[in-house]
Order: sequence, then C-alpha cells, then structure tokens
Amino acid sequence: MKNETSVKYFYLLPFSGETRSKPFITAFFFLIYVVGVLINSSIITVICLEVQLHKPMYLFICNLSIVDIFYTSVMVPKLLHMLLSGNHIVSSAQCYTQLYFFFVVGTTEEILLFVMAFDRYVAICDPLHYNEILNHKNCTLITVAIWVVAFLNSLLFVTLVLYMSSCHSNIIHQFYCDAKSLTQITCTTSEMFFIVNSAEILMLAFIPLMCTFISYGKIFSVIFKMKSKESRKKAFSTCSSHVTIITIYYGISLVGYLIPPYSEVLDTVFDIVYTTIVPMTNPLIYSLQNSNVQSALLRVL
Repeated sequence: MKNETSVKYFYLLPFSGETRSKPFITAFFFLIYVVGVLINSSIITVICLEVQLHKPMYLFICNLSIVDIFYTSVMVPKLLHMLLSGNHIVSSAQCYTQLYFFFVVGTTEEILLFVMAFDRYVAICDPLHYNEILNHKNCTLITVAIWVVAFLNSLLFVTLVLYMSSCHSNIIHQFYCDAKSLTQITCTTSEMFFIVNSAEILMLAFIPLMCTFISYGKIFSVIFKMKSKESRKKAFSTCSSHVTIITIYYGISLVGYLIPPYSEVLDTVFDIVYTTIVPMTNPLIYSLQNSNVQSALLRVL
C-alpha cells in the first residue's frame, strides 16, 4: 500500500532559523509591497486620465501594471501575516487558491509580453495599417481573451495539482504555495500533469518567445534601414523598455529553471526577485524610458 495522505493544511516555513532578522525581513517586504503598488497604481492612473495615452501600447502597459499589482498581492500580504503573527499554517484551500491566482498572473504576463511585441511590430513594420489592426474593438477583445485564457489555463493546472497526494511531508520551505514545492512533497504525480506542464511551457513560454524574437528581428531590420537618425532614435525608444522587460522576465525565468531542486536558499532568493522586485521595476523601466509616460506623470503630479 502507498503511504498517501490527503493534506488538509500546510506549514509554510520561509526564512527558517532567521528569527533575529524577522523585523528587518518584514519591513523589507512591506516597503517593497507598498512601493510596488504605489508605482503601478500611478502608471494605471496616469494612463486612464491622460487622453493622449489612450493608445494600444499604453493599454497593454496598463494591464501589465495590473498584473504586477496582483503578483505581489497574491504573495506578500500572506507572508507579512505569517511574519507578524508567527502562524505558518495554511489550509489546503488557501494554498491552492494562492497557487491558482499565481498561475493566472503568470500566464497573463507571458501572453501580454508577446502581444506587446506584436504591437511594436505592427507600429514599426506596418504603420499604415496600425489603427486598423489594433483598433479599440480589437484591443478590447485581445485584453479580454488574455485574461480568459489565463483563468481557464490556471483552472486546468490547479485541478491536476489537486489530484496529487502528499506522502512525504506537508512542510513547504517557501514563503508561498508554488507548484515546484508542492510536487516535491507528493508521491503520485500523474502523467497528465507532466503532459499539461510541458504543453504550457511550449505554448505559453517557448513559442511566444520565439515569435517575439522573430518580431524584433524584423523590427530592427526596418529600423536600421531608416535614413533619418531621429526616426531610428524614436523607433528604438518605443521598443527599448519592452525589450528590457522581456530580457529581465525571461532571464530570471531561465535562472529559476536552472536552480537545482535541493537548493532552498537559491529558490527563495529567486522567488523574492521574481514576485516582488521585478513587478516593482517594470513600471520604473517604462516611466524612465518612455518620454510620453514621463510627461504625463509630471502633468498629473
């Protein structure tokens, strides 16, 4: 007989043994969370208030800021509660709910980054048809489709995770419920789970990334053929922030996949950067590299 159990609760043990540093860790995460929410909220507010920013590119930037707020909100408030109360018990319902919304925002960001690359491709390589292809109706449909796909995809993934039984432990050495930690404490991982996981990596990560590379290959070829230096500079400025965010996002994701499964410290450091630092820096990158956002922020302030 297999020693399988249906877990009703989990113990989340972040930063185990660091009791003396808990006040500093709590203050750090609280500061990162507040700053990230304020910066992303400012970007959303500016884009909504400024009429000149009611364009497809800024609509997608606004959605990216919403995703970044959800990223930190899914993780940090529960972590702060654990650090302040000392209660590290999380029910299975809370754990899987957190996992569900984590996959929602993760899937949304991956698709959104690809759509933003497509937006830059049409704007630079086919500018005459830009308003026709990315009109208000199409942008609204694209935005709704991104979120619908993300919610349905996450539902499928978490449903498969629910069928896995724990036989090793119910202790998760992480500050939130993630799929990697849950699979490490299970003994009955279905074949369907690996199939769906592989399909998701292919469809939501590899293919969009390859399409993004192809798009920017064509974009840069068009930019280099421009005769005017001002035109080249303007075209580069509209792409630089998005290229920077894609590089950071997929670079950190690649590092996460290369981390050995037994390295809990590296896992924790990676997840801190991935779920708190990156969502805070995304709007800073756009505000620092986009003159239109800068001027709009100054007018609103």
